Amino acid sequence: MSTMTAAPRRRTLLAGVGAGTAAAAAGAVTAPAQAAGVRYTPASFTGVQLLPEAERHLVSRFSYGVTPALANQVRKAGGAQAWFERQLDPSGVADGTAAALEGWWPSLSYDAPKLWERSQGTLEGGWEVMQSYQRWLLMRRTYSQRQLAEVMTEFWENHFNVPVFGDGVFTFRKNYGDTIRARALGTFEDLLQAVTVHPAMGMFLDNAKSSKSAPNENLGRELLELHTVGRGVYDEDDVKSSARILTGYWVDMWRTWTASYRPEEHWTGRVQVMDFTDDNRDPDGRAVVRRYLSYLAKHPSTAARVARKLAVKFVSDTPSEALVSQLADVYLRNGTAIAPVLRALVASDEFKRSAGKKVRDPGEDLVATYRVLQMKVARPTASDSAVNAMLWQVSNLGQTPVSWPQPDGPPLTSEAWSSPSRILASFDTHYTLSGGWWPKKDVTYRPKSAWLPRKRMRFDMLVDYLSRMLLHRPSTAALLEACCLSVDLTPAEMIHADHGLVKWNMHRVLATVLDSPAHLTR
Repeated sequence: MSTMTAAPRRRTLLAGVGAGTAAAAAGAVTAPAQAAGVRYTPASFTGVQLLPEAERHLVSRFSYGVTPALANQVRKAGGAQAWFERQLDPSGVADGTAAALEGWWPSLSYDAPKLWERSQGTLEGGWEVMQSYQRWLLMRRTYSQRQLAEVMTEFWENHFNVPVFGDGVFTFRKNYGDTIRARALGTFEDLLQAVTVHPAMGMFLDNAKSSKSAPNENLGRELLELHTVGRGVYDEDDVKSSARILTGYWVDMWRTWTASYRPEEHWTGRVQVMDFTDDNRDPDGRAVVRRYLSYLAKHPSTAARVARKLAVKFVSDTPSEALVSQLADVYLRNGTAIAPVLRALVASDEFKRSAGKKVRDPGEDLVATYRVLQMKVARPTASDSAVNAMLWQVSNLGQTPVSWPQPDGPPLTSEAWSSPSRILASFDTHYTLSGGWWPKKDVTYRPKSAWLPRKRMRFDMLVDYLSRMLLHRPSTAALLEACCLSVDLTPAEMIHADHGLVKWNMHRVLATVLDSPAHLTR
């Protein structure tokens, strides 16, 4: 059967992805197959141990894909809840593989003046450094043992969005990401204090040149609108005072690239933002900035905004007001600490009922695919090395890491990532990677014969094995039917090492499994 013939059947499986209901898409056998009298009853391969459904759901939401290796780690930890608790303290999780990745791109460790000097001497452009940073992020997400920390780092990098290709941002952007990673599971107040005055944020939102004679309102406004309380809580006078409070932070852009605080550029005088007031008499305004940001971090509207974003990311596109209120209360009662909010979120009935209702965005899809296909990416040696190709692949899917051009960061809703073009691009990527056709350099694919766990087995048993390996769940009638149609085989066909399926068509079955809602959702 040709690929074009199989594709419509594979799309049948995705009927519920946009609505986040994988089960609805996987429930029915199509009429032509029923008319032909073929029964698609899933087999059960017992050689792959699965996590219970509730545990798989928890681990899937807070990782970049459940693999057999990750499932073993969860079992060794004592179950998903114990694994989750351990992940909340990433310092206690050994992560040597991820730590070594930075050495693949030496420029990621250079300071701002050196990066600027290299870009002017044509040794390495700023855009090249930022592509290295994006590839480093993809690799960390693929191989880090601190999966929850990586998920939360991405969440906060998107919340406090500083796109990597902003003017001059490359000089401080890696340090900005490190600043967030170090605080991703601490307190929101600590995170807010660190990112608001960071040179990368200052350059992106024009605070790096804001002065007492001409306060720039960009950061002062976005701090209120996007990072903390949200619209409708403040007015234009609040924005002006917010901008005045933040004056004094400076970056000597396009020359030395040193970051400093200049008291002579800090606006002094009484300020008021909502209920926050301060005489603001000291030319060194860093103390008033700390007081102001502490006020914003602990504001009830900030608590509600952070709680809602976390619920949309990890529960559903439309979390209940009751859940948002509960999480906001936990946030405030725990001094803006993030871990207690996540604990309360996963303990909620709403979270437990939300399995399969969040669509993976392009980055999550690509990383999860590399993980479950057990691809081993090596240090790049050429422009077409696999780790470089990963960035091109995710771009084809519609999103590259930390490159959203607007201050608001990329959307968190399933609807945003459920367009036909996105789904078709995912199909193409799954097919290419399943065949091991591209990338080819500095990467090792699992041999096709290794996807056959026994010398001889029925095709329906093989499909169940692949479902357990790639989706971490048993196969369904719909998945079995789609796999049969993709390679024109019956469930009872006996498969062995010399069978044409293993020699020439294993990629079709792998891609069909990866095209299912169970892989495209988390």
